[in-house]
Amino acid sequence: MSTLKGARVEGARVVVTGANRGIGLGFVQEALARGAAKVYAGVRDPDDVTDELRATGADIVRLEVTSPDDIAAAAASCADANVLINNAGLHANTRLVMTDDPDAARREMEVNYFGPLMTTRAFAPVIAGNGGGSIVNVLSVAALAPTAFMGGYSPAKAAALYLGGIARAELEPMGISVTSLIVGSVDTRMAAHVDGKKEAPRDIAVAGLKAMERGEWTADTDKMAVESRARMAMDPVRYERGLGKLLFMSELSTKA
Repeated sequence: MSTLKGARVEGARVVVTGANRGIGLGFVQEALARGAAKVYAGVRDPDDVTDELRATGADIVRLEVTSPDDIAAAAASCADANVLINNAGLHANTRLVMTDDPDAARREMEVNYFGPLMTTRAFAPVIAGNGGGSIVNVLSVAALAPTAFMGGYSPAKAAALYLGGIARAELEPMGISVTSLIVGSVDTRMAAHVDGKKEAPRDIAVAGLKAMERGEWTADTDKMAVESRARMAMDPVRYERGLGKLLFMSELSTKA
């Protein structure tokens, strides 16, 4: 296993995608609190930025992760970056096969897989040119097992998990570490319909930045992620069946 450590947050120049709210905003806040020299907050529309993000003082950058033009422009304007946090995500909240929105899975794949692939391709030369650094991909427990109630989101995140492993093999010789974060239920707009305990977005950022600095390949960021991995390891069939049952429970609660 590689001994390559990740970039230190203190003094880093950090790019965060999907920074307007939720986990992305948490990464912006935590990176600045830990002494990052600069944080570039990637958002889809710089004219529609939350007050919480503006209050951080981060540099706002237009960065729609499905737009090659936005990505190229961001890589050029953030030319001193040495850390990339691929956080932007999309959950269409529909079934994968029996869906009334057959294009949803394609959109989820575009944002959750092709988005980080394109940003990684664009920023890897930038980070290498600045002496090396780190890339962090914010994933989900849905990347570990087929998660029926998350439709096309689960296979997209699974693809992104493999992306992280392949990118790591390619980029470590260039001095770039790649860390994939396995995240459980978090108190964000995406999980507003989910019951039960949810982690604070900034706590995920704390765990993620620590994992990055240690150079971890994958890291479980919270209790749900740890427990999900354990259940998957002990009895993958039973765990997958349980996730399948949650599909129907989720749909019933939505209709109620």
